[in-house]
Amino acid sequence: MTSSATTRRTVLFASAAALTTGCGSDDGGGGGTTTSAPATPDAPGTSAPAATGTTGEAPSATPSPSGPAGTALAKTSEIPVGGGTVFDKEKVVVTQPEAGQFKAFSAVCTHQGCLVNKVADGTIDCPCHGSKFKVSDAAVVAGPAPRPLPARQITVSGDSIVLT
Repeated sequence: MTSSATTRRTVLFASAAALTTGCGSDDGGGGGTTTSAPATPDAPGTSAPAATGTTGEAPSATPSPSGPAGTALAKTSEIPVGGGTVFDKEKVVVTQPEAGQFKAFSAVCTHQGCLVNKVADGTIDCPCHGSKFKVSDAAVVAGPAPRPLPARQITVSGDSIVLT
């Protein structure tokens, strides 16, 4: 009976390790995971949005005329309107809820610390237990996450998004 329990424990431990490994990326690349938003009709300004800062509750993008200091993440045109991009290395997700409005949040799920892995259908999604957060303010849409993703500070300068 002891060897059966040991084998079971070993299998459970190995499974947990595999799941935890699946939450992050060790490929050495700092690139992000980009997902598209649902199709929307072409409107002026949606193909190459102007950097105008943010509106709403999470002040995460600030225009900077003199050039930002920090970690360059992406060009504004690389963040889909209504969607976003997860940057694994920086543990940040950048969203564009509306054309020209950029937000940044921690990519670490508030449930058990897994990294979110995609932005789809208006939510930032965690693969570990199914938590979902709104792209506009990172509020919890579906648990088990107990609270929103914390806001991160970014600067939008011209067409560049920089983590500050």
